[in-house]
Amino acid sequence: LRGLCGAALFLSQLSVLSGRAGSLVTTKLLQPQSTLAKSLTSTSTNAPYFKALESTEIPPYLTNCPSNGLCSRLPPDCMTCNTNYSCVYGKTATFDCKVKPHVHCVDENNHEQEDFTINMTCQFCWQLATSDYVCTNSTNCMTVSCPRQRYNATCTVRDHIHCLGNRVFPKMLYCNWTGGYKWSTALALSITLGGFGADRFYLGQWREGLGKLFSFGGLGIWTLIDVLLIGVGYVGPADGSLYI
Repeated sequence: LRGLCGAALFLSQLSVLSGRAGSLVTTKLLQPQSTLAKSLTSTSTNAPYFKALESTEIPPYLTNCPSNGLCSRLPPDCMTCNTNYSCVYGKTATFDCKVKPHVHCVDENNHEQEDFTINMTCQFCWQLATSDYVCTNSTNCMTVSCPRQRYNATCTVRDHIHCLGNRVFPKMLYCNWTGGYKWSTALALSITLGGFGADRFYLGQWREGLGKLFSFGGLGIWTLIDVLLIGVGYVGPADGSLYI
C-alpha cells in the first residue's frame, strides 16, 4: 500500500513539472512570434504612409509654372525641349517640347496639351538683347571716370525668353548705378548758389564745397567753371554714381 501511494505521488509531481515546462516552452515559442507580428504590423501600417508622402511631394519647379497658361509662354524649367544646335545663327528655329509632369498648359484655342513646338531665334543666351536678361548691379565702381569703369555681372535670362546654352552667364558691364542725385538740381544750385559751394555740397564733395565757400567761389571764376563742368556732366556725385 505504501508503495502504491509513493508511486501515485511521484506521478502527480511529474505531471506538475511537465505542465510547467510545457507552459515555459509555449511562452518562449510564442514570444518571438508576437514580436514578429508587431514588427510586421508596424511595417504594414507605415509603408502606405511613406508612399503617401512620396506621392504628394510637389516638384520644386512647379512653383515657377503658371497653371493653364499658354504652353509657348511657359518658363524653360517647366518643359523639356529637343535643342537643335545645328540651326542657322540669327534665323528662326522650331523646337519640339513637352511639359514636365504635373504641369498643365493650353494652346491658343484653350485646349490642354502636353506636346507642342516653340519658335525662337537661333542664338546663345549671352548674345540676347539687354532687355531679355537681368544682371546684378554693382555699387563699388565709379561711373564718372575716364575711361569708364566696368564690373563683372551675373546675368539671368527672363523666364519667357528661350535661347541656347546656359541661362545664367557672366558679363562685363559699364558702371551704371545711381545714388539718387539729379543733374537738374546740381546745375540749378551751381548757377544760383555756386559761389557758396552749394552745388559741391549737394554732390557730396565737402572739401571742394568748403573751398568755394571760403574763397567766394574762387572770386567767381571757380563758380563759372563748375557751371560748365556740371552742365556737360563732367562733375558728378562723389560716390561715383550716375545722375537721374
